[in-house]
Amino acid sequence: MHPLSAEILAKRQVRKTKKQKAEFEAFLIGALRDAGYADARAEKARSLVKCRNIVAGDPDRAKVIYTAHYDTCAVMPVPNFITPTRPLIWILYQILLVLGIFLIASACATLVWLLPVGEDLADMLAHLVYLAVLWFEIIWMVAGKANKHTANDNTSGVITLLEIALALPEERRSEVCFVWFDHEESGLFGSMGFREKHKQAAKETLTLNFDCVSDGDHMLFVLPKKMKDDPLRDILGACFPSRDGIESVFTHTGKAVYPSDQTQFKRGIGVAALKKSRYLGLYMDRIHTAEDTVFEEKNIEFLANGAIALAERV
Repeated sequence: MHPLSAEILAKRQVRKTKKQKAEFEAFLIGALRDAGYADARAEKARSLVKCRNIVAGDPDRAKVIYTAHYDTCAVMPVPNFITPTRPLIWILYQILLVLGIFLIASACATLVWLLPVGEDLADMLAHLVYLAVLWFEIIWMVAGKANKHTANDNTSGVITLLEIALALPEERRSEVCFVWFDHEESGLFGSMGFREKHKQAAKETLTLNFDCVSDGDHMLFVLPKKMKDDPLRDILGACFPSRDGIESVFTHTGKAVYPSDQTQFKRGIGVAALKKSRYLGLYMDRIHTAEDTVFEEKNIEFLANGAIALAERV
């Protein structure tokens, strides 16, 4: 792993506040320019919120775009548990999380309602507490204390893009664009803004999005359903063959759901590392918690080598 990548993993895993993002932006753009990407820049974009995507290359001329989000999430008491090949389980888990939020607010309101302060006052206070706790929980999920451990989500994707960029032969660099998205955690806003700014590229250019790729030995590639019979699938298989204990799994959105930035692009492919269970299928755990510390360097090397091979074939 390149020393710049090692520095990100060791010292720059938190990229949540405006200041933290600005410091990382300066670091990454400086590193890219030193590596020969003279056009590395922060590109302003706006959807519902203002975003600063970090871009190296020309997305409107590139044959392939490699992306990852660089923003990080708030720390949560429970993981964002994802089961891409068993979407019903993932949906049920999300429903349980929502129910848990309302249950906590209801429990706090009930305790207040039991106070011996008179029925009318108790009702009013219980109502206020219910709303206050509910809003606190919602705001905490988006703007709460930063998770200090983001090895998988998404320091792994950030480093994957950097490793590809640093190793990509100079003669291929004009054909590839790299984009580190802002505000994925708050609602895919960075990729939405990028899509609006580069509409033609979003419709036509092959885009691989690396999100949570360092914790798991099954590397999942989720293609758009319309690309399930595309010859590109065979090219992907040749560039990312199963090896070194990593099993490549290729599927499409008719059979798997992976909620990330690639959904903003007509030819967007989501890439993620997962574990496998008999009952859960492919699954991801630990992210959004203090347990997000697993960083399998071989996964990054596997993806970087495959991405460089792909850039030579598209």
